[in-house]
Amino acid sequence: MPKLGVNIDHVATLREARKTYEPDPVEAARICEKAGCDSIVCHLREDRRHIKDADVAALRRMVKTRLNLEMSVSKDIVEIACKVGPEQATLVPERRQEVTTEGGLDVKKNLRTIASVVSRLKASNIDVSLFINPVKAQIDESVRAGAGIIELHTGEYANAKSESARRKELVVLKRAVEYALSRGVFEVNAGHGLNYENVKSVAMINGINELNIGHSIIARSIFCGLGTAIEEMLELIR
Repeated sequence: MPKLGVNIDHVATLREARKTYEPDPVEAARICEKAGCDSIVCHLREDRRHIKDADVAALRRMVKTRLNLEMSVSKDIVEIACKVGPEQATLVPERRQEVTTEGGLDVKKNLRTIASVVSRLKASNIDVSLFINPVKAQIDESVRAGAGIIELHTGEYANAKSESARRKELVVLKRAVEYALSRGVFEVNAGHGLNYENVKSVAMINGINELNIGHSIIARSIFCGLGTAIEEMLELIR
């Protein structure tokens, strides 16, 4: 059964709508862990639109499971990651105009830079994951970059407009997991656009270690509470 990583960025998004102190993403992380999630995920963006430096530091002190810091390859963000020391850093592409991360890293195009950042983070005893599209070439380049973990972008599956298209993208994901493990990647995760309606099929893919989900869980929590939203997602994954 895959583990569940919960992305708490949108708790901070709601806080920043009023530029106040609530809701507190650190308190949200505490509730998520109490409800049974396996890791806490947050994205420290270069524009600091939601998660702030102080949040990352506070999460590092509070998180008891595993802190997964999503981040760009920007030098100052890398320095913060090395200073804070999350258990894992997930390198993602980042564009200022996007609402959320869209698409995976182009590791092939940016191999030298990414490999350098991977090496720097590993030297600080941080496990490194690369967020990539489920494509063989990107998996191969991720291995070349030195990453032992990848996270497959599930956006094409989540955004499929028909059942046949969704089944096709599910096959793509399955083959990518199999190929990555055959290439020596020791951990394959997945995320983006997963929700209470579509998560079960991805959770059933053999070889997936963890599913990282944020928006859907935070949205559902408005109606049933965060703890219950976590428990319901865990039940679907099981």
